[in-house]
Amino acid sequence: MSDPAVGVLSSGGCWGLAAVAATAVVAGAVNSVAGGGTILTFPVLVALLPAGPARLVIANATSTIGLWPGALAAAWAYRGERPPRDALAVWLLVPSVVGAVVGTLLVLWLPPRWFAAAVPWLILTAAVLFAVQPRLVGVVARRPAGAAAAHGLVVACLLQLVVAVYGGYFGAGIGILMLALLGLLGLGDIHRLNAVKNLLGTVINGVSAAVFATGAVSGSHTVAWPYAAAMAVGAVLGGLAGSHVARRLPAAFVRRVVAVIGFALAAYYLWRQYLV
Repeated sequence: MSDPAVGVLSSGGCWGLAAVAATAVVAGAVNSVAGGGTILTFPVLVALLPAGPARLVIANATSTIGLWPGALAAAWAYRGERPPRDALAVWLLVPSVVGAVVGTLLVLWLPPRWFAAAVPWLILTAAVLFAVQPRLVGVVARRPAGAAAAHGLVVACLLQLVVAVYGGYFGAGIGILMLALLGLLGLGDIHRLNAVKNLLGTVINGVSAAVFATGAVSGSHTVAWPYAAAMAVGAVLGGLAGSHVARRLPAAFVRRVVAVIGFALAAYYLWRQYLV
């Protein structure tokens, strides 16, 4: 497998590093509010990385590692919104870790062409999640407090396991899925939901990033480390900024822009896969 670091230095150069860093700033801010930053960073990395059968897998691994510091920064910024003791959130950490490991290993173990075939549908799924977010939030707002007890801890953990597997495999849109799940469980207002979502998302992305990094060190696959480092800086800045301005910016506008980008990218990848 070709080393993508060579492509960074020979083709993308400083402009490529600047492009992924700038994209990561926006992605980090989007992730702190609702999630979906992968929709923005993934295609930029695909465009910059050297061509090859594993390019999409490398782009996915690099994006996951690069965006994780931003998720950590957003979780820290929202720390005041989380209650000191949140039993359900603690229990949800277990399926988050297990699901993230399973999803990430599927990327590494399955043939790269399988992931390439799934990419258009994964991006389309993320875009649909963004498009239907207002309806999901409406359902969340109508749920009575304490609904978590009615649904049961087992159901909550199973649903979070599914979300985490998807998050480990691709990740775009897991924020929306978790906001819907946590809201339906009656965990409080949107600010508390975002706080818990950022915590669980940080765990999922952190576990996935660790698995990808371990595989890269062992030589089983490759990560474009220069791009990942540039993305990490941008994602931290975006995560902190997005967390602080989340209550002021028109979230609906951000959601629509990301959704439109997602639909456009899904159409492009479907065209590349089936018509070219």
